[in-house]
Amino acid sequence: MSKKSTKKNIVLGILFFLPVAFLLMLLPSENNYTPLDIVKENVLDIENLPSNPDKSIILKKHITVLGFLGSNPEGKITEASNLKELIYDKFKGFKKFQVVMLVPEEAKEEAKRLENELNKYKPLKFWYFVYASKSDINRLFKSLRTSLRLDGTYGTNSVFIIDKELNQRGRLDDRTKKEIEKNTVPVYPLTAYNCSEISILKNKMGADDVRVLLTEYRQKRKGDFNSTTRRADDIKPNSTTDEKE
Repeated sequence: MSKKSTKKNIVLGILFFLPVAFLLMLLPSENNYTPLDIVKENVLDIENLPSNPDKSIILKKHITVLGFLGSNPEGKITEASNLKELIYDKFKGFKKFQVVMLVPEEAKEEAKRLENELNKYKPLKFWYFVYASKSDINRLFKSLRTSLRLDGTYGTNSVFIIDKELNQRGRLDDRTKKEIEKNTVPVYPLTAYNCSEISILKNKMGADDVRVLLTEYRQKRKGDFNSTTRRADDIKPNSTTDEKE
């Protein structure tokens, strides 16, 4: 065999085995990823709100993006549209994924108009509006871990991720790589996702957090999930800020 032929076979061999080696390197990283942190346990389910007439919509056994539209839902059309385009449209095909929006009872008409606007091109089959009293909405909100407060309409621009076991998910440490390396910034968590901020929805919630949670449940179904999730009581006492908004 000539030297030219030998070199050609070596090059072809390298070109063939490099992609295979790359895929083998990826497999361990996929199985050993860090699950999305549990930042709060025992979130109140909406079926336990006395003023909620529709008991068919529940949080338990679902992966839920939970929001609070307040008594002026149409005033949050931008935030709702951002959530639809960047999160709902991306994950609506996944089993048990849903978006649930809490609305005060007196704002049904306004919420219907917002719903019609969001459904203009295609019905949102897994996006639900739940109507309840302001006191019940406040009770549910208080069962979450956040430094945010509902505004005067009982709404907020931020949404929350709730898993199938009624745990609130997020990040116990949301510092950037540079902040961690320099170690000059105290640990701060991310427990809510501001729908006014495209970068948060796209780069944190959509690209990482919801995707990682769905991967966790897929691996649980396959029986190869090994949780290393830190619990809510692992949060350092001096970590009091939930989001940078």
